Amino acid sequence: MEFVTGEGATKQRFLILHDYGMDGSWWWVRARSAREVLETFAAIEVIETPETIEQAEGWNLEETDVDAQSMPAGLDVLRAQRLAHRHLPGFGALADRTLVYLQRRWDGDDGVEPADYLMEIGSDGRRLRQVELTDNGDAFKSDPDDWPFNPPVVDLFDPELKDLEISREAFEAAWHRARKDDRDL
Repeated sequence: MEFVTGEGATKQRFLILHDYGMDGSWWWVRARSAREVLETFAAIEVIETPETIEQAEGWNLEETDVDAQSMPAGLDVLRAQRLAHRHLPGFGALADRTLVYLQRRWDGDDGVEPADYLMEIGSDGRRLRQVELTDNGDAFKSDPDDWPFNPPVVDLFDPELKDLEISREAFEAAWHRARKDDRDL
């Protein structure tokens, strides 16, 4: 469905999702493009699957316009996060990539031992493959078959990600050195 704004710019209705694993928050947003939606709200994805869009028609979701002064609860926070990102160096630097390779440090919160995580990330922010480098020198690899959920783990517009980027070669070297994670078996 298309909408015409007062300035004459045509807007379309997009289904968006903030996915946090076992659940998510959904909204309809009118915008000029999917890119505009991604540049306006942090940590969301634009859903393009026709079956999901058709199902969502019956969900009674809140609808807003990308240019609205106020936003529905939850979406307002994601817009504020994106607004804080927009003018920082590195904003959107990784957004147009098919594959991104990152290394993130996990400090040991939530009872999980500290480790470095090398991740191969797809254009939707989801992990494709991952290597966990433990502090004792072990290297474990995993892929989507090993994860019960695979929500987006990064927002590729996030300016902080640019400093976490590693080369494909560095990731592949770690992947080939790592073994399947058998610790839960």
